[in-house]
Amino acid sequence: MNGFHEIRFPLDVGFGASGGPERRTDIATLASGFEERNARWADSRRSYDAGVGLRSIADLQTVLRFYEERRGRLYGFRFRDPFDHASCDAGRAPQPNDQRIGTGDGETTHFQLQKTYGADYAPYVRNIVKPVEGSVRVAIAGQETTDYSVDETNGVILFDRAPDAGEQVTAGFTFDVPVRFDIDKLEFSFSAFEAGDLPSIPLVEVKL
Repeated sequence: MNGFHEIRFPLDVGFGASGGPERRTDIATLASGFEERNARWADSRRSYDAGVGLRSIADLQTVLRFYEERRGRLYGFRFRDPFDHASCDAGRAPQPNDQRIGTGDGETTHFQLQKTYGADYAPYVRNIVKPVEGSVRVAIAGQETTDYSVDETNGVILFDRAPDAGEQVTAGFTFDVPVRFDIDKLEFSFSAFEAGDLPSIPLVEVKL
């Protein structure tokens, strides 16, 4: 199994990063002019460039230390997506009814944290595997509960007692994205940095 370090990329640099989700779709144009489209990936994959978040020589040195400890591309780590890191919209705190994560059957005690995108046509459900410690709030049938534990390394909720059949299980949380460096060489230049030529530091999401 590939190694993963439960440590977050420096927030000061990460919040200036650019990037977002990527999908792979094959498109074949038929002789009639119609198209056939096929999704190669069931899930989106996020990628970022953390280089644009560098603002000082101190930031460069911080990233250098972080990169070396991860051994470049060898070890994964947490990254706070500056655009999408909570169960709710920007500007408000997560609430226990933000996201539906399952329905009780009287037996199941484990529920995976999830975030749903869209509602009317083809909602996309994304598994959240790196919740932030202490951020998770959970409700059963609309009532917040504390009778559970959460594994911050995989995003699984474990209830002390299985929710009754038909009871909706919901949660609110903040989360990180599991990523790794997507480069084997960091190349910094003080003169270039002072001139505003920022290095590229690509990060790519890893599936765990």
